[in-house]
Amino acid sequence: MALKNVIGIDHAVVMVKDLDKAADNYRKLGFTVSPRGTHSAHMGSGNYTIMFDPDYMELLGILAATEHNAPARAHLEKNGEGIERIAFTAVDSTAGAEEIRARGFPPVGPVDFERPVTLPDGTVSAAKFRVFQWPVAEAPGGVRIFACQHKTRETVWIPELMTHANAAKRLKQVLIASPEPAKEAAHLSRLIDREPKTEADGAVTVPSGGGRADFVFLTRDQLGKRYPGVSLDGIPERGGAALVFISGDLAATEKALGAAAVRSGSAVCAPPAKANGTLLAFVAA
Repeated sequence: MALKNVIGIDHAVVMVKDLDKAADNYRKLGFTVSPRGTHSAHMGSGNYTIMFDPDYMELLGILAATEHNAPARAHLEKNGEGIERIAFTAVDSTAGAEEIRARGFPPVGPVDFERPVTLPDGTVSAAKFRVFQWPVAEAPGGVRIFACQHKTRETVWIPELMTHANAAKRLKQVLIASPEPAKEAAHLSRLIDREPKTEADGAVTVPSGGGRADFVFLTRDQLGKRYPGVSLDGIPERGGAALVFISGDLAATEKALGAAAVRSGSAVCAPPAKANGTLLAFVAA
């Protein structure tokens, strides 16, 4: 049975070395980037968000080394910048944590936290969350997973932040590189109770549920064949590789990406070197 309190992908976390430079990179690629957020001293991190409907991506950087962010720092040291973890939407984090505990995966949390948010009118409010994680060691393809319950959706999904010059509308797929795609997909399948499906090119897709973006596990070679002509420099052999977006207008996407744009088959792409270790692919709806 699928998890009742955990539905599909909520957001993708791209770990970066210099938070403000990363935000500038993504603005140059035509994304509308939120004002910078700062997490608690315990978390020791800050972020920028890039909002879609119904999901988003997060640029995450370390502001101060803490015990809490040790796994993220280790990931950054080993793999460099790129997709470090994926969040699911939690309907109820407390109940969701008990669901995975019943399946043999002791949850980390749930814990509550918040960060200040500057609203478009200049006032400051707060974005509040309750999150839990699967055990840190349970990281299919080297990418950690957690679930996020939004207690203040109105301070996260702000309409003024949801329109992008590059016409990005939502996430379609999260691609994770691995020498053993079937093994990693089976691992994720056990964690979220979703059935994997092997694709024609040997990649393995795991639906995240709720009509949200799919996970795709594939080798680096398979990734290169899906996006010929796009440099994969910066993509690890095992770890977060690419985000695929649905675009409302590929001509607008290509224009917004400018010199970074690479036409690859039916997709318009930005290579990892231009997007902090993550290949960005835009496809028509």
